Amino acid sequence: MSLPALHVAVLMGGWSSERPVSLMSGEGVAKALESKGHKVTRIDMDRDVALRLAEAKPDVVFNALHGAPGEDGTVQGMMDLMGLTYTHSGLATSVIAIDKELTKQALVPHGVPMPGGRVVKSAEIHERDPLPRPYVLKPVNEGSSVGVAIVTAEGNYGNPIARDVKGPWQEFDELLAEPYIRGRELTTAVIGERSLLVTELKPKSGFYDFDSKYTDGMTEHVCPAEIPDEITQACKDIALRAHQLLGCRGTSRSDFRWDDTQGIEGLFLLEVNTQPGMTPLSLVPEQARACGMDYPELVEAIIAEALADKDAASKDGTK
Repeated sequence: MSLPALHVAVLMGGWSSERPVSLMSGEGVAKALESKGHKVTRIDMDRDVALRLAEAKPDVVFNALHGAPGEDGTVQGMMDLMGLTYTHSGLATSVIAIDKELTKQALVPHGVPMPGGRVVKSAEIHERDPLPRPYVLKPVNEGSSVGVAIVTAEGNYGNPIARDVKGPWQEFDELLAEPYIRGRELTTAVIGERSLLVTELKPKSGFYDFDSKYTDGMTEHVCPAEIPDEITQACKDIALRAHQLLGCRGTSRSDFRWDDTQGIEGLFLLEVNTQPGMTPLSLVPEQARACGMDYPELVEAIIAEALADKDAASKDGTK
């Protein structure tokens, strides 16, 4: 793939809990684009982001933000109003995909296997367990395993969970409670209309939390995963199906839990990330590399799809 020389604004940073990851992603993208001869304007998002984008007048914006407001539809809506071309998913898709409960409502009716559970007020869990133990508590609309707690019968959270014990209930008014699925952590990237590989993630300790994701040496990546062909194909099929049903653009990454004692019946999609990380430890670049696509080529492929969508919309008269 060869793109003409472009002026690309790389939007990164912001003020979500995932700011450090976004800065790493954005800097990696910016350097990759410069290595391919593109002009790059780096924008660390603040409250004047609209003014800074208007002054830059880029050909395309590479959205390297993670978490709200860069991944939840807020920034997408702003860029739509400004008439800017940008990478990754649009407003409606972003609103749905960042909300784990809305994602279930969009995908489960179409046969996508996802865990049960329900949204609970954080105050409720100090009175009684929302589900039989073990279960998982997680924020409804955060990524990178931010604020995830696994509540077990023998754990040290208390029974019921004590108010003064550190956990997501101290940070969020509502949480998603889901049954804990024992087994293995799998993930599959989608680029355009193609699912890539399946990676198994093996944290050295605990579970695949924020620190395990972004601290070198804390998690082993087995790519491709050493799992039965049936499970590999199911992950790839489900990831592509979810990408299409949600209307994702550019790239997405679907995360799974697989109870390997249950065969195909033990495979569950946990969430779809519409703006997956692009850091040196990130999974989408790793899978792309294993498929023969280096990092700069991946970045250009994501931009190429955004430009193609713009051209298609212009021909349809919809933008």
